[in-house]
Formats: sequence, structure tokens, C-alpha cells
Amino acid sequence: MKALFHFIKSYFALLMVGLVFAWASGSILVYRNRTAPPGATVLRIGHWQLEASVRDAINEMARRYREIHPNVYVVQDAIPEGVYGQWVSTQLLGGTAPDIVQVGAMLPWNIWLSYYNRYFIPISREVNRANPYNRGTELEHTPFRQTYKDGMRTAYVDEMQEYVSIPLSQFGIRIFYNKDLLKRLTGLDAAPEDYREFLRACERIASQKDERGNHYIPIAGSQYHFGMWDSMMFDPLTYGAVRKADFNRDGFVGNDELYTAIKTGRLGMKFPPFEAKFRMLREVTDHFQPGYTGLTRDEAVFLFAQQKAVFMTTGTWDARSLQKQAEGRFEVGVMDFPVPAADDDYYGPIIEGRNYERPGGGFAFGITRTSRNPELALDFLLFMASQAQNEELNRIIGWIPCILGTEMDPMLEAFEPHLEGIYSAMNLWLGGETATKWMQLYSAYQVDQVSYDGLVEQFEPFYKEQGYKDFMEQQRDWRRGMHQNERFLAGIRARALASEGEEAESAWVKYRALTTSRQIWAELTHNRQVQLIEKGPDLEAVGPYEYSPAVLKKIRERIKKEK
Repeated sequence: MKALFHFIKSYFALLMVGLVFAWASGSILVYRNRTAPPGATVLRIGHWQLEASVRDAINEMARRYREIHPNVYVVQDAIPEGVYGQWVSTQLLGGTAPDIVQVGAMLPWNIWLSYYNRYFIPISREVNRANPYNRGTELEHTPFRQTYKDGMRTAYVDEMQEYVSIPLSQFGIRIFYNKDLLKRLTGLDAAPEDYREFLRACERIASQKDERGNHYIPIAGSQYHFGMWDSMMFDPLTYGAVRKADFNRDGFVGNDELYTAIKTGRLGMKFPPFEAKFRMLREVTDHFQPGYTGLTRDEAVFLFAQQKAVFMTTGTWDARSLQKQAEGRFEVGVMDFPVPAADDDYYGPIIEGRNYERPGGGFAFGITRTSRNPELALDFLLFMASQAQNEELNRIIGWIPCILGTEMDPMLEAFEPHLEGIYSAMNLWLGGETATKWMQLYSAYQVDQVSYDGLVEQFEPFYKEQGYKDFMEQQRDWRRGMHQNERFLAGIRARALASEGEEAESAWVKYRALTTSRQIWAELTHNRQVQLIEKGPDLEAVGPYEYSPAVLKKIRERIKKEK
């Protein structure tokens, strides 16, 4: 007995580790035996959605799939958002990842890109075939990727020229509002769609008090929610900069293009669309609760749920939970972001339409290379992405289906994306010290510690001078990436040389497309920008989509002659 006591005392720590390991292993075995009987084929699916409705929806899909494949059981690994990035990295690196993994968030894009290359199976061949689970529908003979509302665009990775995931839902952002409170405080039966009317409604709300003597809050905000207002309502006002700064004519203004335009005098921070963005930002955020920049998402939701605020912006992912919180207490409405009228004295000459919303799919899943049943994993994803099952999956969750011909919850109809509109063209994020300076001043402007004139006075000279260093560092980073591109292209070229038929033809198309976009045109674009900067300011220069006074004069003369 003494010897046993001495042994336990000497190896106590090691014995405890062994016992904990044995207990953990036993718990896992018991859990898996409960979820799937011995001898069954198990598909594991990992995701970061902890909402009960999501787990219920996937369980229902698994039950329906088991009616067709009785021996297949689906086990979910639902991981909290805060640790999902670390969890999925550990699982992929250790070779223990589930068969199916939710992808695209919780990690930087460059990390996901490296994971797609190493740990996920491309599905480009499969997306051009019809989904067998659409048999008997109008999509029966339609290639799988064309059954998506967005053509499966968000599943395509440009850097790889491959499809690597299958989206299952579509998301959008709108303004939720308390219908009962809006009616009581403003007399309005519906939320105002005009921007000026929206501001007047906010003023009427803010002027009234609740039974405790506290003023009502027009808009429940937080730093989390501010980003939605910024991208959906304020940023699109800057669209006019496209005509002056889109040097590569791809329809967008990159951070390098905007710096080139400002450095060469084609644009400035006093550009009317830029000023309009900051004016609208001030007008709207003045109706947020005080100190909103230091508040979290949950605090804003709590304010809305307690009927202390009338409006709150969020996405479809919160729609079902907001409905449940309001159930039996007040009615929740959904409205689009208000837009200034065309005849608005200030915004009329600047606003060119609603914000453009790319109808991208989300809730996307990829198949890992370590899966023991990759064909079965793909088949289950195709099952969930079929017309009937995708509609049911999203009905249970309370999200928008991403497949053509599906119906959605009537409340979510307001989330249908705007397929025509305008978008942001004010990307000042060059990195380095300019990014730090911009974050400081932008945050100060949000809390009204600096005026827009003061922001411009402090930032524009700094951006022009210090920004040159950050711009050139960006160019060097781009050139460093060219070596990686060359290695990647060499791999595609080798695959093309080693293949035959359609596979070889596809590989050569990818090789030519990537060589053109990444190596040739990118080189020309970057060299042109450097030349413009080195040449110095040119106040008479016109933008890519502008005409000089001389050309406009000739056009007018020609039109007169034609009449």
C-alpha cells in the first residue's frame, strides 16, 4: 500500500492527464454512438452558426437525406464565432477536419486562400453539371451553378480560377423598425422612404419621452451597426469619383487609384460627393444614442427590443431572433434605406440612385481533402442546394434561399437586392501610417470631435506626402506577389501540358486568363499610375470617363450640325 501511495504521489500529474484523456475519449465515443449507430456512414459538418434554428434546419436536412440514403448520418460541430478561426485552422492542419466545413469568414482572406489551395477539393467540374436533386423541376437540366440567383459567383475564387464551395443562403441588410412605436410617436403608418422625411421622423421621435421621462432614441446604434449605415447609405454618395479615378477602367476605384487621383490633383477631399458622404453621416448619426461608438451589437439590440429605440439596421441573420423578441409585444417592420429625392437642394445633384447590392450567396461550405467520403459530402451539399430543400432549409432558419424559383418568408421580401445602383468610390485605406491617421480622424469625426474642414486640413496634406511611401510599399508588395503568381501559373501550365481533351483546354483557358489579368494588365496599370504620380499635379487633366472642354465643344458642334 505504501508503494502504491508513493507511485500515485510521484506520477499524480501524469495519471490525471491520462484519466482526463480517457474520460474525453469515452465522452466522444458515447456522443458519436448516440448520433449514429455502429456501422453507419457518418458525415461531419463544422460551422459557426450557434442559432438553434440553424442546427434544427441542418438536422431536418439530414433526416430527409437519410430517407434516401438510410445508412448516412450527419453530425454537426457547431463552434462559437470567437474561436472558429483557431478551431478550423487546428483541424485542417492536424488532418482532423470535418468532411464539410463552413468557409469564408472568421479568418483573413489570404489565410482562406491558402487553405483552399491545400485543404479543400475544387468542385469546378461538378458545377457545370445538373443537380440530380432538381429532377422534376424547371431546373432539371440547368447546370448547377446557373441554378443560383447570383450564378454562384461568390463560390468562385478568382485567384485559383476554381469553384471551391457551395453557398446555401443569401443575405441582405435593411432597417428594422418598431411599427407600433413609430405610429405612436410620429403618427406614421409606414416608415418614410424619402431621406428628408426620415430625418423629420427622427426629430419627432427624439423630442418625446417615455413614462420614466427618458427621451426616445430614434436609431439604436453601435460601432457594429455603424458599418452597415456607412456601406449601405453614406459610401454610395462617393460614386462620382469613378469618373475621375478609375484608371484601369474596371468599374471600381481601388485605394491605389484614389491615391493617384488625389496626388495628381484630379480629385481632392473637398470633392462634393466626398463632402456629401460626411454631411449625411453627421445628420444620421446625430440620431444614434450618445456614445454609440463604444457600444456593442448586443447593447443596441437590447435597446431596440426594450422599445426604447424605433430604428435599427441589421441583416437577415437577425430577422428571426428579432421577431421572436418582439412576439406579443410589438410588430417589427422592415424598410429600405431612405434616399434623397432627385430635387433635394443639396443631395439631388450628387445622388445617382440606390446603392448597388451584389446578390452574393453565403452560408458556404467546402469539402476537405481529408474527408473519407468526399463524393457523399458533395452529394449532401447538392441535396441541400436543390430547389425544394434549399427553400425548406432557409424557411426553418429564417433566411433567404439562394436558388432560383424558391419562395421566402414575406418579411424578407424587403431584402431583395438592388441589381442596379451605385457604390463606394472612396477607399483611402493605403495601409501603414496613412491608415492609422485616417482611422484616428474618422473616429474623431464620428463622435463630433473634429469638423469635416478640420479633418481635411489634417489628413489631405499627410495623405499626399506620407501616402507616397505607403503607395510605393504597396507596389513592392504587389511585385513580391508576382513570384507567387509565377509559381502558381507554372503549376497550371504543367497541368495543361499533362492533360488531354476538355481538361487540357480548361487548364489553358485558366492559364491565359490569369497571365493576362495578374501579370500583364496589372503591370501596365501600375506603371501608368507611377508615371502619373512622378509627372506631378496636372490641374487640367481629365478623368478616365470625363471629357475636356475642347472635346465637349466639338461634340456640341457636331450635334448642332446633325440637327
